[in-house]
Amino acid sequence: MAKAKIIGTGAYAPGKSISNEEIKTLAGIDFDEVKLSEGRGIRNRHLARLRCIDESAADFAEKAARAAMADAGIGSMDPSLFIVATDTPEFISPATSMVIQGRIQGGQADCGVFDVNASCAGFVTALDAAAKMLACEPDYRYAVVVGVYNMAAHLRPGDAFGWAVFGDGAGAIVLERVPDDDPSGYVAGRLLADGTQWDYIGVYAGGARRPITHEVLESGEYGLELLQIMPGDRNIRLWVPMVRALCVKGGIPIERVEQFVFTQINKSVILDVMAELGRPASLAAMSMDRYGYTGSACVPMAFHEAVKRGDVRRGAPVVFCASGAGLAVGANLFIY
Repeated sequence: MAKAKIIGTGAYAPGKSISNEEIKTLAGIDFDEVKLSEGRGIRNRHLARLRCIDESAADFAEKAARAAMADAGIGSMDPSLFIVATDTPEFISPATSMVIQGRIQGGQADCGVFDVNASCAGFVTALDAAAKMLACEPDYRYAVVVGVYNMAAHLRPGDAFGWAVFGDGAGAIVLERVPDDDPSGYVAGRLLADGTQWDYIGVYAGGARRPITHEVLESGEYGLELLQIMPGDRNIRLWVPMVRALCVKGGIPIERVEQFVFTQINKSVILDVMAELGRPASLAAMSMDRYGYTGSACVPMAFHEAVKRGDVRRGAPVVFCASGAGLAVGANLFIY
């Protein structure tokens, strides 16, 4: 038997951070700064577009992947898998993972590549898939899993919510196939979906149903669109039973989990979830104060920071839990 173990992490955010005060000027918007900073916990973000930096999703993903590979001590030709999780890809086609593989490995290689789009649950979904692929396939030794977010590319002028909340960035991990007797490794994952909620929030123009035309642009029905208001307690109702069930599935009591990394969109929600779980708030990683909400990238970015701060020790049980529009929810349990 074998399993997958995290041996490296990396993160990237473009340019100098932008404070809540500065984003009002740069984006020409206004919002309740106290509600954003005290409720959601968002105080800064990085946005390539507003800093006039010529970088986009593939650039963010490549830099995070290279950082994770350097942290893991592996070479460019070592990975057997590149998986990119995002709903803001470099192109509709080809996959962003193909672009990353080409940049890092420089050409044809015995390597699998694919993207995962489960909205903001993409990274935890991709991690679950990668861990299981490594465990089952002896030819795979290393996998690079990247979560990347570039929603700013889809924000319309004057979108106060979008410009205030979202940030650009990428987070990556390197997995290694290790023997089952290694004390570290992936334990279990859980996925949940409700596709009847597809029409709440998303980028609905630019695909096969509604290609970009002059008429679409003139109507203003493009980019990020909020079609229905999502219930404020939705993530609390989703995450608490998800995490409890995952710990039961993995055979690790929730009381043993030493780090929780949730979708980084709302600090107050994370605090409520930790209270519902009966665990100290200090065990929940939070990075929204520095990066804003980075969607598919927020879980690996927050985890990378927690690791580098020394908040996560080797041998510690860790839970990831994320949800995304559509609706998709995913969770991972592993021993770091």
